[in-house]
Amino acid sequence: MNEHRHLAWHETMELHELTVFQSLGLMKLKKTYPKITDPELKKIYQQAIHSLTGNIQELLRFYRMAPHMQREENLRVDELPFYAGDLLAFLKTAVRNLAIAITETATPALRAVLVKQLNGAIESHTAIYNYMYKKGYYPSYDLNRLLQNDVAIANTALSQKI
Repeated sequence: MNEHRHLAWHETMELHELTVFQSLGLMKLKKTYPKITDPELKKIYQQAIHSLTGNIQELLRFYRMAPHMQREENLRVDELPFYAGDLLAFLKTAVRNLAIAITETATPALRAVLVKQLNGAIESHTAIYNYMYKKGYYPSYDLNRLLQNDVAIANTALSQKI
């Protein structure tokens, strides 16, 4: 197998998507964990938190291999970008789920409802993306800043106490 010193562009973007998605998920789990009173569910949350923590740590090791990645320390993750990013991830997943459901739908009335909902999810996704881009929360045309933001979000998620 041929060892490469850097990631390809397409796999860098997949790494970005996975790192941010799992980091936002880890933050949500850690915020919710103290509210869980059922011992069995609390144990499942602990396992999920442990698993996501390991996943993120593994993914972060590949960031040094990203094309043209420059290190910038002390990036801060505020609540507002977190909420916006969480909504972006939710809407992206909604678009995917609705599109898949449409391909499985045989009933015309249900298909029409799902297409309407898909179009609404796409419009909402566009709105939150444009908001995030305008505010500088999602520098999608600047790979270095995008990856630096990922690392900051991941480090925030990893350091957050439960």
